[in-house]
Amino acid sequence: MRVSRLSILSVLLLLPFYIRAQQANLLSPPVQKYVRVNAARIVLAHVRVIDGTGQPPVEDQNVVIERGKITAVQAGAETAAASGTTVLDLRGYTVMPGIVGMHNHLFYIARPNEDSQWNFEPPVLVPQMTFSAPRLYLAGGVTTMRTTGSVETYADLNLKRAIEEGKLPGPHIDVTGPYLEGPNSHFLQMHQLDGPDEARQMVDYWADRGVTSFKAYMNITRAELKAAIEAAHKRGMKVTGHLCSVTYKEAAELGIDDLEHGFFVNTQLDPDKKPDLCSESRGAYTLEHMEANAPAAKDLIDTLVKHHVAITSTLPVFESGGLLGRFPLRQQALDAMTPEARAAYLYNRERPATMKPAKEDWAMLFKRDMELEHAFAQAGGLLLAGPDPTGNGGVVPGFGDQREIELLVEAGFSPVEAIKIATLNGATYLGKQDQIGTIAPGKNADLVVIKGDPGSHIADIENVEIVFKDGVGYDSQKLIDSVKGRYGQY
Repeated sequence: MRVSRLSILSVLLLLPFYIRAQQANLLSPPVQKYVRVNAARIVLAHVRVIDGTGQPPVEDQNVVIERGKITAVQAGAETAAASGTTVLDLRGYTVMPGIVGMHNHLFYIARPNEDSQWNFEPPVLVPQMTFSAPRLYLAGGVTTMRTTGSVETYADLNLKRAIEEGKLPGPHIDVTGPYLEGPNSHFLQMHQLDGPDEARQMVDYWADRGVTSFKAYMNITRAELKAAIEAAHKRGMKVTGHLCSVTYKEAAELGIDDLEHGFFVNTQLDPDKKPDLCSESRGAYTLEHMEANAPAAKDLIDTLVKHHVAITSTLPVFESGGLLGRFPLRQQALDAMTPEARAAYLYNRERPATMKPAKEDWAMLFKRDMELEHAFAQAGGLLLAGPDPTGNGGVVPGFGDQREIELLVEAGFSPVEAIKIATLNGATYLGKQDQIGTIAPGKNADLVVIKGDPGSHIADIENVEIVFKDGVGYDSQKLIDSVKGRYGQY
């Protein structure tokens, strides 16, 4: 059968509409209701670009998106809204890469019957936030996240699949397996390992079921950690850790890939530290006695860099957990919480008058950790970013990711350096730097549209309006409104 040139031309003319229709069909109606812009070709016109490499912002640029990819970043110019093309005039706005959240959770920590005197009843519980957390992350500009320890791992895996299939809104998810935890865990819902063999078995079991990373926890032994690392590395997977029973130097020498919470939980100088056991101060003593320019700190940082161990900064959780009344109240974050979660959050902002003062000077420890994180990065270490959104709502998904970037600036990084830590560095750790983490032609169109200029005023990082994931622009405010009063419930 002969096909006329006219027929071929007709097909070519209709192709953009077909592609657009296919993209739209991939998103279920529950997802489409939060989409603000979805076209075969999108031009973000006259926008300021912070590209994620740490370079200064570039003014008045046009960013072109086609079929989920960035196809051009060029000087700003007037663009006609041709058929199949949506043009957004973004004068006064900034575009940056989507945040790569490297210590993010899909659960919330609840303390039953907590009151204003910080009394509560056991057990501490970890309810899953499968509905609210993914929406809040995406609304806040997080387009890729690592769960960094899961409690309901099957739920996380199923959620990841549903998001990738366009059935639910949310970021791309690196699902970390269940916590690799030893005896005497604080959490009833965590399994407790009985030795190295079981550590290997857990890694193999969950790797077979689709998790893509693992996290060691506070009471794991060195032998269990070594076995888990070896099993994960055989699968091409990485292991991070929120440690206490194992010191940072020990973990680095065992081959761990990443350490969580900056330098807050390194116990190597704690005077009561015993092998394979968590110390009483859980690292506070070590942090207090490890000045950033002291030989002990330099030796530790050299060890971490030599062994290619990344450090994940989680400053918001320590700001909210130890510096009472310091961290700002954001009305949108409060509105997202259930009344119970909001009450617990407000209780924990102020220490009860009847309670003895804390043993540690948290303001000093907070500053010390910032100094060590900065020194680590200056020494060539790979610093990652995440908020650790748990604990009575003090750190809320999405909002906490933005606060982490603000606190990195307080720690001494420039705004563009802080944004690089929260975007490209995370992508690099995940091995996805060729797809995400910066703004360049050929990269995934995972982008955040912000009103203002976070390159000169980092607080503008909070003014997220549109979040592009795979070239589809989601309405940040609609996502936030959809979970109002639900964070802490589901």
